[in-house]
Amino acid sequence: MTTPLGEVLDGRRTAEFHKAARALLKEPLLLAHGPHAEEFRLVRRHAGDLRDWFDRNTGWPLRVDADAARLARAPGTLADPTHPAREASRARAPFTRRRYVLLCLALAALERGEAQIALGRLAEQVVLDAADPHLAAAGIEFTLERREERLDLAAVVRLLMRYGVLRRVAGDEDAYVSGAGDVLYDVQRRVLAGLLAARHGPSMIAADGFEDRLVELTSESALDSDELRFRAIRQRLTRRLLDDPVLYYAELADEELAYFTRQRAFITARITELTGLVAEVRAEGIAMVDPLDDLTDVRMPEQGTHGHVTLLLAEHLSTAAGAVSRGELERRVRELAVEHGGFWSKSAKQPGAEAELVDQALARLTALGLVAAVPGGVAALPALARYAVGETLVREPGVPTPRTSQRKA
Repeated sequence: MTTPLGEVLDGRRTAEFHKAARALLKEPLLLAHGPHAEEFRLVRRHAGDLRDWFDRNTGWPLRVDADAARLARAPGTLADPTHPAREASRARAPFTRRRYVLLCLALAALERGEAQIALGRLAEQVVLDAADPHLAAAGIEFTLERREERLDLAAVVRLLMRYGVLRRVAGDEDAYVSGAGDVLYDVQRRVLAGLLAARHGPSMIAADGFEDRLVELTSESALDSDELRFRAIRQRLTRRLLDDPVLYYAELADEELAYFTRQRAFITARITELTGLVAEVRAEGIAMVDPLDDLTDVRMPEQGTHGHVTLLLAEHLSTAAGAVSRGELERRVRELAVEHGGFWSKSAKQPGAEAELVDQALARLTALGLVAAVPGGVAALPALARYAVGETLVREPGVPTPRTSQRKA
C-alpha cells in the first residue's frame, strides 16, 4: 500500500522545520555562505513559522535576510558563567575579561568604520576608545604594544570572522601579532548590525553597576494584564528549558513554580514538537534530553581522558554525603590513575596533573547543572544521581536476576 503524496510532503516539511529549528538553537547566527549554508536555506524556507514559534514561546526575535539568519537568543539565566565565548581555534580557550572588553571595543569601532578595515587601523581605534576615563577607572588599559595584547586582539578578530562579521581579504593575523605585516578585511555590515541580542540599545542604559546594566539591557516591557504576565512566565520557562541542562524547581519564583506546575505538560510538549527533545521529569526538576545528542555544547559522558575522569568523579560525588573538598577530589584522581591510567593520556599520569583534571571535570559538571560550589568544596545536585552506580549483581546461569536500574534523583 503506497503512502499518499500529501502525507509524504507533510512529513518532509515537518522534518525540515525541525532541522531548521535545531540549527538555530545550535548556531543562532547562520550565514548564507559557509559551513552552515544548507541550514541557512532551511531556516529561510521556514522563516515565517519559525519566527512565529520563537516569538510566541520564547520572545526571541528572528531576523532572516539574504545574508544571514539571526535568532536573538538571550540566555535563560543571566548569571550563568559556565558557557563563555571561546577562541575560534582547536584549543577553544574561553575568553578572558580583557578579550571581552576588546570584543566590545572592536565592535564599536567597526560600527563607525567603513566597508573595509585593516587590522592595524582597528587596533588604533581600540586603543583610542580604551582611553575612556570610565574604562581607565575600571582598570582597563590597552596599548597593544605587548605581544599578549595583540594576541588577544587577533583572537577577537578570528571570532568575528567565524561569526561572519569580517572576511579576510589579504594578510595574516600571525604576521600582525609578530609585527611583520597587516591584515585587510571586508566588514559585513548587515551581519554586524544583527550581532547584538538585547532588548535595549547599550547607549540607552543609564545604570552604573554591571549587574544593573545587564538587567536594564535585557529587561522586558511593563506587563499590565494577567494574560501578558502569564505569557512572560511561559517564555521565561521555555527559555530556561531550551537553554539550561536542568531546570530545578527550587530556582523558580513562587509565581513561576505555580504556573509551571499547571502548564508543564503543555510547555514541554511544545518544545518536543519543535526540537524532538524529550522531557525527563524528576521530583526536584526537569531536563529536556536530546535523543540525537547534538543539541549541546557540553557533553556528558564524553570520550577521552578528561571525559573518563569526569565520569568517574561524577560517580564518586553522587555517593558522597555532603560537600567534597578539592583535596579529596585530587586524591581520588590519583587513586583512579593507578586503576585506569593505562587508558589515559601520558600527560594525565604526570605528577601534579590531578589539579587540572579536577578543574576540567568540575567545570563540565557545573556547566551541566550537576554540581555546585559550596563552602568547603563542591556538592552534588539532584540530577547527578543518574550517574550513581548501583550494587553489582553477578548472574548465575539458570538463576533469574531481579530487575535493577541506576539510582534516580
